[in-house]
Amino acid sequence: MNGNRSFAVHAGARAAAHLRADGLAPSDVRCVPAAAGGPKGLALIPLDRRLFDPAHGWLREAALELVGASIGAWRMAAAAMPEPLAALDRLASAYVGQAYSRQPTPREVAEQCRRLARAVLGDAHRIDTRPGRALSVVTARARGSLEGGGTRTAFARAALANTLSRSRLAAHLQRVVFTAGGCRFPASSFDRFGFDRVTLDARNSEDALLASGSIPLLCEPVRNPSGAPRGEYWDGGLIDYHLLLPYAQLPGLVLYPHFAPHVTAGWLDKFLPWRRHAGPHPWLDNVLVVSPSPAMLARLPNRKLPDRNDFYRYGPDHAGRQRDWRRAMAESERFADEVMRWLERPDPSLVRPL
Repeated sequence: MNGNRSFAVHAGARAAAHLRADGLAPSDVRCVPAAAGGPKGLALIPLDRRLFDPAHGWLREAALELVGASIGAWRMAAAAMPEPLAALDRLASAYVGQAYSRQPTPREVAEQCRRLARAVLGDAHRIDTRPGRALSVVTARARGSLEGGGTRTAFARAALANTLSRSRLAAHLQRVVFTAGGCRFPASSFDRFGFDRVTLDARNSEDALLASGSIPLLCEPVRNPSGAPRGEYWDGGLIDYHLLLPYAQLPGLVLYPHFAPHVTAGWLDKFLPWRRHAGPHPWLDNVLVVSPSPAMLARLPNRKLPDRNDFYRYGPDHAGRQRDWRRAMAESERFADEVMRWLERPDPSLVRPL
């Protein structure tokens, strides 16, 4: 591999030591997280296909906890289903195909996002996981000043609380996780946001997926999903943007296909330079992150991954945005192929500290 390599590898200390001593096998992997991040997640769908293909995927026989927020929840829900390749293809097609009016209302955005949730589900009305797949869809339930409104003023108060301390944000948001397939991770609540589990079924699967991707102020919240505590539900990335979870509870490794080489705890934390990178966090000790390299990003349209700002960059030129997003996904095929070659014959010398 050389400077044109499409991917980078970062690992916690325990994961790096495992690679050096024992290499890497699919059976070593116990969890795959998937971050929020909107269109950035499109770049990871080609790798998802290679990992989760029931016939030939690298993780086809591994027993896995799949956990995601926002587009990450949609990707992992697709990966957990009996026909994951078809579900991933539906998600990619529907996501790229989004088109909005010049100034979309929160209602219009919610309707578009509900179509994305329905694309993941296909003809099903619920998320049924195949054997060996446990799914967690992360959402954020409003509480405190955010209850019953979610106004700009209320979210500004929540942002200020988060700036003072991440734990203070817990007065405004509660973590509620919709699960299927017998999830065991995390074993219990691990911070002030809580960890309420709700079983996914035919009455709440669509709402859970929609809630996990409902961006405040741009989209309407999901209200009172079936089986869950009553209230308004927002994007899971508000609490768990890059899913900084207590992975050290797991006996094996965590394989994290990611669009960044670092982990940021909450969405609001990405605006705080002192909290943007979690650094060598003890929860990340057994985590192995694979992400696009600078060389790959340089080959993409606009020299970056697709992102939410593209909706403004391209404006009404939906065809231009969709064309460039498809080009980015095509380049991501190269990224996926290179990652797979590394997973099959991992070279520890390429690994950098997480």
